[in-house]
Amino acid sequence: MEEQQLEGRLSEVLEVASEAGHILLENGAEISRVEDIMSRIASHYGVDSSNFFVLSNGIFTTGTMNRLRKSGGQSETYANVEFIPIRSIQLSKVIAVNRLSYDIASGFCSLEQARERLRLIRQAPPKPAWELILGSALGSTGFAAVFGGGWLDCAAAFVVGALLYLFILFVSSRYLSKIVGGISNALLVTFLCVLFYRIGFGQSLSNMIIGSIMPLVPGVPFVNGVRDLANSDYIAGLTRLTDAMLGFFCIALGVAVSFLLDGLFFDGMIVLQGMTVNPETAGLGIQTVAAFVGTLAFASLFGVPRAQYVSAGLIGAIGWCLYLVLVRYAGCGVGLAITLSSLLICLLSRWSAVWQKCPAQVFLLCGIFPLVPGAGIFWCTYYLVSEHLSEALATGFGAVKAAVAIVLGIILAMELPQRLFSGRRRHDGRSIH
Repeated sequence: MEEQQLEGRLSEVLEVASEAGHILLENGAEISRVEDIMSRIASHYGVDSSNFFVLSNGIFTTGTMNRLRKSGGQSETYANVEFIPIRSIQLSKVIAVNRLSYDIASGFCSLEQARERLRLIRQAPPKPAWELILGSALGSTGFAAVFGGGWLDCAAAFVVGALLYLFILFVSSRYLSKIVGGISNALLVTFLCVLFYRIGFGQSLSNMIIGSIMPLVPGVPFVNGVRDLANSDYIAGLTRLTDAMLGFFCIALGVAVSFLLDGLFFDGMIVLQGMTVNPETAGLGIQTVAAFVGTLAFASLFGVPRAQYVSAGLIGAIGWCLYLVLVRYAGCGVGLAITLSSLLICLLSRWSAVWQKCPAQVFLLCGIFPLVPGAGIFWCTYYLVSEHLSEALATGFGAVKAAVAIVLGIILAMELPQRLFSGRRRHDGRSIH
């Protein structure tokens, strides 16, 4: 009787699986996780789960019953194609759906209960505006220090970061397209930093801008694109990396336009002397604390549950501390130091995922940010606008090398088998977390 009931509910089962995949994909989950969770849900309810095809912004779902009645007759089939636009990232929903899938696989959740829980997850409110604004302000402050700014630069970055997210929440995300919004956000950040610099509120304009634009850096599509490529999801990986490159381009264009407008108004561009490190914040201890604050703030912006804030901050701080030790005291090159630091961040993320029973992506997306070449993007843009082409080429190439080093570190860490982190495996041979 139960078998017959399940056969009659094929569409309901796959609708629940598709709804889970929809929530995951629009909130920043990687392709392999979406496919795995959809398959886990369908398989538990007796549906053939081999026909899910997930792209970066769409899900194709088909299915037939695994168990057919011995009396004969045609099996029930189902097919659905769903477009899923990219929205703001809320990793708390990814965690919630991930835990729901394990409850289903363990037999703790009926189909009706799963549908209701998915409805509640979808309707869960985002982080309050004040927390996002504070997260942007603290993130800008932390990364202004990480990239060499002094205390006054950090104070300016705090104000600019808060104003930036006010603009994003109430103007950019509501009324502007993704590309125009990205350019406008970077234009606003650079304009405010230049304004503060000209009135004496800040000492290093470059460090103020670099710290303040970090909330705009498309770290989610970049990291997810790398993980998709590592999992042989080439179409999705290239699509997400292209999305990340578009985000970097929008930042660069916004910064460039702001410098050009300032130069026209004041009859000449502001002359910057290259990267500077203020001794006020250069100490290893202060740098580690700054990386912790910046990473924790980004956990808020990505919608990570508050219970994971500290872990995400610690992982980012440890990774950045290792990078500084390797560069300052071990004589390592920047590329090797970034690779090893990315490797450690990814390993810590996988261990934390098992310990806290949530996806490693939650910690990796936040923890990798101190290593993202935000400074290289800024300096490449500045040198292009100021017509120093050789310096622009050098800094741009350095940013590309840093990105490649991050990719290499993540791929090396993700190749390690899951049993090294959890020691437990599911009945189908795949890891639990």
